[in-house]
Amino acid sequence: MKKLLTLILFASMLLCGCADTTTHTRGVYMLLDTSGTYKKELKRAEAIINYLLGTLQPGDTLAVARIDSGSFSEKDIVAKMTFDQRPSVANQQKRLFKEKVDEFVTTAKGSAFTDITGGVLQSVEYLNESGAGKKYILIFSDLKEELVKGHVRNFPIQVDGCNVVALNVTKLRSDNVDPREYYKRVTDWQARVEAGGGSWRVVNDLERLDSILES
Repeated sequence: MKKLLTLILFASMLLCGCADTTTHTRGVYMLLDTSGTYKKELKRAEAIINYLLGTLQPGDTLAVARIDSGSFSEKDIVAKMTFDQRPSVANQQKRLFKEKVDEFVTTAKGSAFTDITGGVLQSVEYLNESGAGKKYILIFSDLKEELVKGHVRNFPIQVDGCNVVALNVTKLRSDNVDPREYYKRVTDWQARVEAGGGSWRVVNDLERLDSILES
């Protein structure tokens, strides 16, 4: 009997030691470009956010922030939430989240500058603090970074373990004159993200929203 109890205790220890402690929650941080004519694209961004609200599950995290003159700041966050494990509470949280986004899209003022790098840095910090198992940074922008004089952003960025997805990367008027400008913006950002330990994708077909949260 003593041997049997010892074996049971040993088996229990093995099971505890092999338990899967990995969190399977998802964290999504979406950056919204509001500069120049890109502000007109916010309705498309709203549709993406509605898709995310319908797809993310209790325990998942979602944050939406505008890309501003200096975007490495909490003040640029439009809405943020880790959804409650209770589905009924999570649904109520999602409704409140949507209301905040709808209000922002209706009242948003254009930004004179686009600190995309600052926004990405803020995203990484927030997602790391969320403890999410899978981390996504969505950049809704034409990827043209324009900075306030004196701001420095040409340095390596650390995005270890983050899936960075550029959405709705529209072409600028100057891109029609020289298409190489468009491809340079995309490839430069890809190089920065991959050098910083993240993965990079571009999703311009917004009919394929299901591909956004692919790993």
